[in-house]
Amino acid sequence: MVFPSLETDRLLLTELRVDDEADLFKLFSNPSVVEYYDLDVFREHSQAADLISLFKSRYEEQQGIRWAIRLKSSGRLIGTCGFNSWSSKMHNAVIGYDLLPEFWRQGYSSEAVRAIISAGFAGKLPCGELHRVQADTVPGNRASESLLRQLGFKEEGLRRECGYWKNKFHDLKCFGLLRSEFSTT
Repeated sequence: MVFPSLETDRLLLTELRVDDEADLFKLFSNPSVVEYYDLDVFREHSQAADLISLFKSRYEEQQGIRWAIRLKSSGRLIGTCGFNSWSSKMHNAVIGYDLLPEFWRQGYSSEAVRAIISAGFAGKLPCGELHRVQADTVPGNRASESLLRQLGFKEEGLRRECGYWKNKFHDLKCFGLLRSEFSTT
């Protein structure tokens, strides 16, 4: 199955490759990147290699998809984004995204996330045409909440102590976006 690549004005969204291991390690070894993430700070390069394998197998098993976010100008990996899970039967998916801090507040995350949502709602992915996309944030992650609202997501509620990672329970704010609410501009 061919991995679907996407392109925006400034970005290329491509499959993660084995040679992305060092860049992925740099991303996930940064405490600021994983502050609200269900991953611990990476300490070994093998963790990045394992994550690339996990994303590859999730795509091959049609459970989700994760793209490398690359600068179109250089091909440099600056983050990842994708559908952590999807249900073709229910026509929905859950998104996730991350970016190196040096690229924060420059519109790259919203550009990448808008592209994958657009592809999902247009039925251009193996999951088929999506009707709904969901995102969960940890309360206090204002940057992520702002990005979601900018893209048209509606806050739908708080799921108390719904997540468990880093040896503690986390509340999760649920955000949802329906295809009819999405604007490509």
